Amino acid sequence: MHAIEIDELRKVFPKRRGPDVVAVDGLSLRVPRGQVFGLLGPNGAGKTTTVEICEGLQRATSGTVRVLGEEWSRASAQRIRERIGVSLQDTRFVETQTVRETVALFRAFFARGRSVADAIAAVSLQEKADVRVDKLSGGQQQRLAVACALVGDPELLFLDEPTTGLDPQSRRSLWDVVREFRAAGGTVLLTTHYMDEAEQLCDTIAIVDRGKVIAQGSPRDLVRSLGGEHVVEVAADGLASGRGAALLDGLPGVSKVRREGDRLVLTVGAPHVVVPVLVRRLDECGIALCELATRHTSLEDVFVALTGRHLRDDEAA
Repeated sequence: MHAIEIDELRKVFPKRRGPDVVAVDGLSLRVPRGQVFGLLGPNGAGKTTTVEICEGLQRATSGTVRVLGEEWSRASAQRIRERIGVSLQDTRFVETQTVRETVALFRAFFARGRSVADAIAAVSLQEKADVRVDKLSGGQQQRLAVACALVGDPELLFLDEPTTGLDPQSRRSLWDVVREFRAAGGTVLLTTHYMDEAEQLCDTIAIVDRGKVIAQGSPRDLVRSLGGEHVVEVAADGLASGRGAALLDGLPGVSKVRREGDRLVLTVGAPHVVVPVLVRRLDECGIALCELATRHTSLEDVFVALTGRHLRDDEAA
């Protein structure tokens, strides 16, 4: 039923001076087979450590992790590695090898798998097959990493920031690779800093913060959890102050309000009901409206509501 089962996972990094660092703190989740499962969270939330433990790159301090029904051990490690594919966020290849030689090297690690040509074609690198790695762009090297993850014909694919550095066309091409892998029955554990990517690809998303899962569900269910399908963003002189915010008391159809700099962001059910009342109140109080916009609620709004920050802002920081 599940490709990955994690129960009460805990990872602590001891420090010689000062308190130990608790990277993962009792995290539990299930990744169903045949899904694209997204793991989102701020930097330092514990998602990368969790993924690395699932990949067998780190050991847990406590708790259990089962990958494709098996726990990592000396006896099971080779069996698990034969059934998974891993694309790290930053992969270093031998720069003097060609794309074809690199994929062939990774193919040799597996008893069965795809042909080298098929793996290269899956990420649209046919024209670069005989080009050396050091002549590839950053985005092409990222696609090469995904080809190496696919060449063993895995049941479970780990993709850590797979589209970072890709141009829009290559990015969408890689989305198609993920969709085709899923359609063939594969399972994907995906980390990404692009909310639109998570919304487009993921069947289920878990948001991790401070080493724990704080929300989980389909993108649609997570958006619905905010209590409104639309967002009204309004900027006006003095609106973000206590006096201006008081104007929102009793405003019909508003389920949530948050302040972002000099503007307020309202989660609402019916913007055509909220906006006229809001504009009238501002006019009655002599507050000049500077900007007003409406849009559909997004996964980004869910992330901000739960963690208090934007995912891309956190990455830049």
